[in-house]
Amino acid sequence: MTKFLSHLILKFFGWKVVGRFPKEVPKCVMIAAPHTSNWDFLFARCAFYIMGVDVRFTIKKEALSWPIVGSWIKYMGALPVDRSKNNSLVQTMVDIFNQNEKMVIMITPEGTRKYQPRWRRGFYHAALGANVPISLGYLDYAKKEAGVGPMVYPSGNIEKDLEEIQAFYRTKTAKFPENGVR
Repeated sequence: MTKFLSHLILKFFGWKVVGRFPKEVPKCVMIAAPHTSNWDFLFARCAFYIMGVDVRFTIKKEALSWPIVGSWIKYMGALPVDRSKNNSLVQTMVDIFNQNEKMVIMITPEGTRKYQPRWRRGFYHAALGANVPISLGYLDYAKKEAGVGPMVYPSGNIEKDLEEIQAFYRTKTAKFPENGVR
């Protein structure tokens, strides 16, 4: 049902899914970029349902406290995180990867829908710490494509790896291009 509904939503808006997620990769950090609009979550989530990728994402545990909305958010793939304990989100993600045989955690490294000249780097450190690749999930509003690009295996040289990752995203058009990767 979810896959069927996702097809209908993307078809209604004129979007298509491009590429495929490699089934031989059981664990990874999935970047979702560019992230400049609230529509991004809907289109990305639909694309991942169609590709058969069980994408999860971290969210404050308080967001799940509302009975109906919280259940829906959890169904969509939310992983509740307790931020009140001042614990490391990076270490929490590493622990989640280590406790699961299969896990794809979606991250928006921009951290906001506004332009950010410097991405948050926790996704990189989590992937490096858990020894998992980084998958480049994307939305391209100019082409109305949702897809998955290459896998990047963190080398430990964060500046080099981030430049490779951001170079890929510079070829994608955000809903609000002025807020996208430059």
